[in-house]
Amino acid sequence: MDPLVFFLVAGAAVLHVTWNVLLKTAGDPLRAAAVGMGSAAAVICPLALAIWLATGRPTLSTETLVLSVASGLLEALYFAFLASAYRRGDLSLVYPLARGSAPLLAVGIGVVLLGERLRPIGYAGVAALLIGILSLQRPWQYLRASGRASSGAAGFALLTGITIASYSAVDRVGVRGTTPWIYAGLIWASCTVFLWSYVWVYRRRRADSVAAAKATAATAAERAGDPIPEPLPFSSRRAGIGGLITLAAYLLILVAFTVAPLTAVAPLRESAIVLASGWGAFRLREAADRGDALRRLGSAGLVLVGALLLAID
Repeated sequence: MDPLVFFLVAGAAVLHVTWNVLLKTAGDPLRAAAVGMGSAAAVICPLALAIWLATGRPTLSTETLVLSVASGLLEALYFAFLASAYRRGDLSLVYPLARGSAPLLAVGIGVVLLGERLRPIGYAGVAALLIGILSLQRPWQYLRASGRASSGAAGFALLTGITIASYSAVDRVGVRGTTPWIYAGLIWASCTVFLWSYVWVYRRRRADSVAAAKATAATAAERAGDPIPEPLPFSSRRAGIGGLITLAAYLLILVAFTVAPLTAVAPLRESAIVLASGWGAFRLREAADRGDALRRLGSAGLVLVGALLLAID
């Protein structure tokens, strides 16, 4: 592999994990996502407009515009589901489930709906993904404990994976109608509008219930003699920087695609799965003990191996 491709994609993976760490620790992941996407849109949209003007104002087909809006809507849903997952679960569990389920879903669509066939290496990839995801989530523990999944984090992580697979499929078609830079500007603009609209509606509907829940928790803590837990602080500045970080990751991947094929870029990009799992388990101390941390890291490694095998199938 060309060293340039390695550094571009590895850098994008590190930046993407950094953005997700910021979301997880933001105190309000949904608001952080909206602020971050808004700050990124403030950079990419004027740049896309400048490129469109400099290239002679090429005509954008109705199909391209519709697909860009559809992709923006799906990306807004992606952030809504991801924020819900991070409010309920650990980074070291949510990130691998969300990223690892996307290629698994894509393969399912290809095999079931499109009549595609996998080679033995592809089936090995599916097996590794399933084992890794099950080992991460361990649903049998929830079933034994209460007969249901208690937190809902896994469900929202899987919904996140569905949106990743969906907007990736839309983008593969939509980007063909213009340049990647202009298409990125269209996506960011529509995603920002949809996401902030959802944040406005969500916060208005949830304000009363959240206030009541906080009051109940405070009363229970006072009765038990425990200190009232303080919510994680929210920083618009950190969220804005996070948005610029995810934009930089996206641009690095675009550059990598100009000098290397998808089969070289996609597998290395999924290395972020192990990075996120390791950071959450060890740095954020999400694991119960060292053995649990190593289990999470090993399971994430299986998810990565599965994604790699499917990418080269």
